[in-house]
Amino acid sequence: MTSNQNFNILFLCTGNSARSIMAEAILNTEGRGRFQAFSAGSRPKGAVHPLALKVLTAQDYPIEGLHSKSWDAFSGPDAPRFDFIFTLCDSAAGEACPIARGAAKRAHWGIEDPAAVEGTDAQKELAFVQTAQFLKSRIKAFLSLPVETIEKMALESRLNQIGRMEGATDLAAKSE
Repeated sequence: MTSNQNFNILFLCTGNSARSIMAEAILNTEGRGRFQAFSAGSRPKGAVHPLALKVLTAQDYPIEGLHSKSWDAFSGPDAPRFDFIFTLCDSAAGEACPIARGAAKRAHWGIEDPAAVEGTDAQKELAFVQTAQFLKSRIKAFLSLPVETIEKMALESRLNQIGRMEGATDLAAKSE
């Protein structure tokens, strides 16, 4: 990896309607010029959760082009090669991902699903705001890494440490 290289990142969740979509939008803004983020799901819901779009918009992240899609969209010969693949939900972390092109570094950054929160509209929206904060913290930590110079094992260890940051699911907190 060279310092002039643009890196392709794939965020995976089962439904690809909230966390992975939010991560895609946040990284495409925060990492503009060096990183291109994508998102997908093993069993996509087919639509982006309205609260994900509302929170992204409120935080000035562009939402144009965001859509729920299967990870199969990235398994063909014309699909981008991924440098990094991050799972954001525990169920996706346990699934066999068909995307194997290239030597992508992988890490699990598990965060609870804000779409599963029950309660008032305010409580549900707060869950999405908190998820965006957790994602932004992880993405900022990721962007601060000297990706080009860190030895592969140290990089993988650091990527997993980022996944254990505040808001981590039990599975992510235990990942090595």
